Amino acid sequence: MGRLRREILIGGFGGQGVILASVILGRAAAVYEGFYAVQTQAYGPESRGGASRAEVVISDEPIDYPKVIEPDYAILLSQQAYDKYLPLVKNGGLVIIEEDLVPNRNEELEKGRKVYAYPLTEIAEETTGLSLTMNILTLGLFVGLTKIVKKESIEKAVLDAVPKGTEQINLKALYKGFELAEKYL
Repeated sequence: MGRLRREILIGGFGGQGVILASVILGRAAAVYEGFYAVQTQAYGPESRGGASRAEVVISDEPIDYPKVIEPDYAILLSQQAYDKYLPLVKNGGLVIIEEDLVPNRNEELEKGRKVYAYPLTEIAEETTGLSLTMNILTLGLFVGLTKIVKKESIEKAVLDAVPKGTEQINLKALYKGFELAEKYL
């Protein structure tokens, strides 16, 4: 294992942009920061509405095992993802929760982890007029809280990945995420 091996698990349902968020994060680390990064994904039986999970492993050394074993970080965007993946997060790990979509929280299970809960979809909608930008807003919050990559790197990776014509709206969502993170730091 490298000196720096960070495991990120993103869970939600199809249509929330879970996979895209993980691809952007991996790209920011690999292309713009020179780290090794591996991104993997899994869908439930039906892609839209079904469970969707993505993993990113970032390291300063070649990655021998590409799967998340004990996530340092988790972004949980549905109740199902919360129930299934919160217990895997290592003690002291950081967790971001979409609080409107995770109505049943378990305080006992959250103990020992840094948990940040926001109505992320609603904030995205208020910020850009599009609930679809929630994944980019969440990435901004995640990067702002963890400093896992530089803000410029995630910004460039977002611009690489989003559909032409949506750059400004996605950057607006990303910056709103940075702003939310600032409140804690």
